Amino acid sequence: MFLVSKIFWLAVQPLSLAFLLSALGALVAFAGWRRIGATLSGLAAALLFVVLYTTAGGVALQVLEARFARPAEEPARISCIIVLGGALENEVTTSRGGIELNQAGERFLETLRLAIRHPDARIVVSGGDGSMTGDYEGEAAASERLFTAFGVSPERLVKENASRTTYENSLQTKDVLAREGLTDCVLVTSAFHMPRSMALFRKAGIPVTPWPVDYRTSGILRLGVDFSQPTSNAQITSTAVREWIGLVAYYLTGRIDAVFPAE
Repeated sequence: MFLVSKIFWLAVQPLSLAFLLSALGALVAFAGWRRIGATLSGLAAALLFVVLYTTAGGVALQVLEARFARPAEEPARISCIIVLGGALENEVTTSRGGIELNQAGERFLETLRLAIRHPDARIVVSGGDGSMTGDYEGEAAASERLFTAFGVSPERLVKENASRTTYENSLQTKDVLAREGLTDCVLVTSAFHMPRSMALFRKAGIPVTPWPVDYRTSGILRLGVDFSQPTSNAQITSTAVREWIGLVAYYLTGRIDAVFPAE
């Protein structure tokens, strides 16, 4: 199932889909069905325009980010912090060592901030190697270098290094929390990723307080054209499409109880 989901995403992400439509259009036209070929090519061009030159992806991501808000006030005491992987460049850290954060790096930075402010809190780092090959260092293992470099004792860390997906994050974390006797945790992950994460943790029977970070939109974005940053628009659209597909797929397979869970 893991490999199937990876291959499926390779095919349906917006830029791949545009390429497949244009390639199919060229093949069909070459075979003599020029009208069908032109239609497919037109669909590819329209898709590329939406992805590259509109704010549609940003608006779709913004809806996800607004679903769960961080508590207005930080609790006086936090006993457990769960941070989901996805913030490290696993391939780079495996070959070069060190700590290489990606765009979701705020997941670990905010966890570090909370850990310093709440020195008694345990830190559950959930995330293994999510690549198709499984050849890289898992994030839970690599993250120890980050936390210890800033004075966090390794004894405070609980590393869940087996999960490859958010679904596996929830199942593996449930076992870890039960084994360590940890309760009343805050869940740190990207804001756009929080709806799916909360739905999975609720399904697994894990009560957590959402602590969204890594916002990618302003919160006041409106639908329109945007010719200023096509590369960024494509990346944001890809992230939004992947997350919405994940919500629908998890709901249809019974892994979550709602397509778009609320607070």
